[in-house]
Amino acid sequence: MLNKFIAIIVFCFFFKSSFGQKITYYEHIAPIIRNKCAPCHRPGEAGPFSLLTYADVAKRVSFIRDVVESGFMPPWKPDNHYRIFANDRSLTNQEKKTIISWIENKAPEGVSKNGEPETDNLISGTQYTRKPDITLKVKKAFVVKGDNEERFIVFKIPFEMTTAKNVAAIEFVSANKKIIHHANFAIHPVADNIDINQAADFVNLTDESRVNYDQYLPFKKEMTYYGGWIPGTSFESYPADLGWVMPKRGVILLTIHYAPLAKDEEDISGINLFFKETPIKRVVNVVSLGSGGVGESSIDPYFMIQADSVKKFNLKILTPQDQSLLYIWPHMHLLGKSFKSYAVTAAGDTIKLISIPAWDFRWQEIYRFNKLIKVPKGSVLTIEGTYDNTKENPNNPNNPPKMVFSANDMKSTDEMLTMLLVFLKYEEGDEYKSLDALESRKK
Repeated sequence: MLNKFIAIIVFCFFFKSSFGQKITYYEHIAPIIRNKCAPCHRPGEAGPFSLLTYADVAKRVSFIRDVVESGFMPPWKPDNHYRIFANDRSLTNQEKKTIISWIENKAPEGVSKNGEPETDNLISGTQYTRKPDITLKVKKAFVVKGDNEERFIVFKIPFEMTTAKNVAAIEFVSANKKIIHHANFAIHPVADNIDINQAADFVNLTDESRVNYDQYLPFKKEMTYYGGWIPGTSFESYPADLGWVMPKRGVILLTIHYAPLAKDEEDISGINLFFKETPIKRVVNVVSLGSGGVGESSIDPYFMIQADSVKKFNLKILTPQDQSLLYIWPHMHLLGKSFKSYAVTAAGDTIKLISIPAWDFRWQEIYRFNKLIKVPKGSVLTIEGTYDNTKENPNNPNNPPKMVFSANDMKSTDEMLTMLLVFLKYEEGDEYKSLDALESRKK
């Protein structure tokens, strides 16, 4: 009887100990951190520190608890009740509870399974799972002046390959992402009779005359693809037989918006390309809507935001063909208050695309749909943007507020109402196709 009693006591002791150690870093926390935080907080990315190892995380538990409880991190601005996206990095309630409980229990490390190294499965220099087939980047480092002025620089990156290539994925790459607010790149095929090495390696749109940009016009007769990057954005990938063809010869015009800096910094930027041998049966396209794109002149009312006002603008565009959407990228500047987009079909059905009720210029993303979204021909695609040009807006660049309008400029102190769509020509049954399932089939 005594032995049985002792056995019960021992069992309870070990049960209590194991229960107290139930949540550990390696078993429960590391998967959350690597999935939701490490895409930014890893070497070479925009996060100010790395969160790939237990030591990285453990020394910041107080900070992590604060930002998790407040919802400040990881940043995710879309309304998940309006539309769920495949690259959602917000924490679920259960994930928040798990992290908080782990911290309250003194952040136990646990044991790494099979002695796995403290790292993710991404290749250094990329957020993709394999090395890029080619990296096209600027010739030499660009020095960004530390005079607290934002700058817009267009870099010319000529390229010539042995043959055209089928693209499986593409991503922006930089040696100094921390100083970049955003980047856009346009890939232009260039005929053999045009010298792709002519013209300057870059044009400074901030400190020089914008007429200098005209030297790039001979390269802009066609455009194969258009993409971009903002902090938090990973690669664009095209599963199964989807994708586009990288031309054999051409020029990339890479526009980078450098943030204001207090000291000089250097940067070397470009794009990583990942190719596939399988044929591309369905070509991916990109369209830019609103400021600087299709329908700019149709923004209603005229895109001018008076001082001390909160103003809403609408853009309505008729869809010219049946389309299947893969990605969506909304864009506004510092006065942005809310952003919403939807399509209304000819039959009167509403297709919800995205809603960002509390716009934040610091946290933007290219959002990937879980399934292909069918937008039928004749649908009216609507973009709604609300702007706060009052002193109550803490992000207002002007004190006191002053009138702001769009002059098709990218300066943060101007404004934009823009949305990019990455899409395919619709095929029967697209709306039932999961992009994750297509990705798995590709692998």
